[in-house]
Amino acid sequence: MNKKVYIETYGCQMNVNDSEVVLSILQGVGYERTTDMGEADLILANTCSIRENAEQRVHGRIDVFRLEKKKRPGVIIGILGCMAERLKDKLLEGRIVDLVAGPDAYRSLPAMVAAVTPGNPQIEVQLSRTETYDDITPVRMDHNGLSAYISIMRGCNNCCSYCVVPYTRGAERSRDPYTIVAEARDVFSKGYKEVSLLGQNVDSYLWKAPEDCPEHAGESVSFAQLLEMVALISPELRVRFSTSYPSDITDEVLFTMAKYENVCNHIHFPVQSGSDVMLEKMRRKYTRQWYLDRVARIREIVPDCGLTTDVIAGFCGESEQDHQDTLSLFELVKFDAAFMFAYSERPGTLASKKYEDDIPQDVKTRRLNEIIELQGRMGFIRYKEQIGKTLKVLVEGPSKKTPDELCGRAGNYMMCVWPDKTHKVGDYVEVTVIDATPATLICKLA
Repeated sequence: MNKKVYIETYGCQMNVNDSEVVLSILQGVGYERTTDMGEADLILANTCSIRENAEQRVHGRIDVFRLEKKKRPGVIIGILGCMAERLKDKLLEGRIVDLVAGPDAYRSLPAMVAAVTPGNPQIEVQLSRTETYDDITPVRMDHNGLSAYISIMRGCNNCCSYCVVPYTRGAERSRDPYTIVAEARDVFSKGYKEVSLLGQNVDSYLWKAPEDCPEHAGESVSFAQLLEMVALISPELRVRFSTSYPSDITDEVLFTMAKYENVCNHIHFPVQSGSDVMLEKMRRKYTRQWYLDRVARIREIVPDCGLTTDVIAGFCGESEQDHQDTLSLFELVKFDAAFMFAYSERPGTLASKKYEDDIPQDVKTRRLNEIIELQGRMGFIRYKEQIGKTLKVLVEGPSKKTPDELCGRAGNYMMCVWPDKTHKVGDYVEVTVIDATPATLICKLA
């Protein structure tokens, strides 16, 4: 009988895709996936280090794994991903974890698992300047077979002062575009209707043909060109991407979005702060006005483009005026939605070495709540602006609240619900917006 692997995934879409790569590698040596930890021979947690609470969740799960190992001493426990890279040997303390593998070590997992014996844990966290896993076909974890994540690059060169990613995922490297297109064709042939192209900063994607690739000698491919290559697979294949970096997004990308209907009109556009003082401290490489100018350009070239963002409240030295600058930017842009967090110092980052985390927790919480409250009002305005419009929606399934209604996302990433007894998951449906809540568009069939 095949051995079984159980895997939990924490953090971003990149980690979901990494887990799919891990499953593919392990499947190649005879493992099959199980969703029941109690029957697994190998238990893995693919981790995130972006915020402290993400790591605390994993520490809590390690306690659960400890109980499982007491019941079944032969089970192998592994920690993968960014937390593995950051904490390394500390995760082996207490002899609960048997292996620790960083984001660039997944090809080594079969050998590491085979080498684990009592008192002989395995660790491999060396970062790579070349690894992209471009020859591995991920084992998709999406149960409805509708949307697939495709990694187009790994690592990050931006080194924002608060961010641990460059230290846990290494330097930026772009994947061969022809393997990306092949993977997208493969998932489309298997019935998937949507792909999301993933990178820490997709706008800096740039592939140059290596010297040992005579077929494409001298060729280079930018993100705008890659986006077009994937869009041309089929007009029935939706294309999304994340994440865009404000100082790097080009007009060429925007014109490609406008040219192809199947490239979704949504950009996740992290701002992090509306204050030039904070942006400089964060090493974000753009100013408030630059950001606002790019937003204006996006809405000029891609009308009705959905915009979502990330923001940090209470970064080191943030004054009340800095906070007010963030609030005013939110009022000007009117994001559809936002991921909003209080600053969480990450060990090893430039900010942790250079700046004091000097904003009291109650002040961070108050400022965060003010951003959340304002975003709720601004997002509701954006949703109400959709009333009367006809949108093309990809059916995801029945509404959670009303079984005889269907739900799905429009190209701008807004969730729609409407009465429908005709269509099914995977269908494209045109709906007209008749009402809105702060997070949902109420629709009818067009």
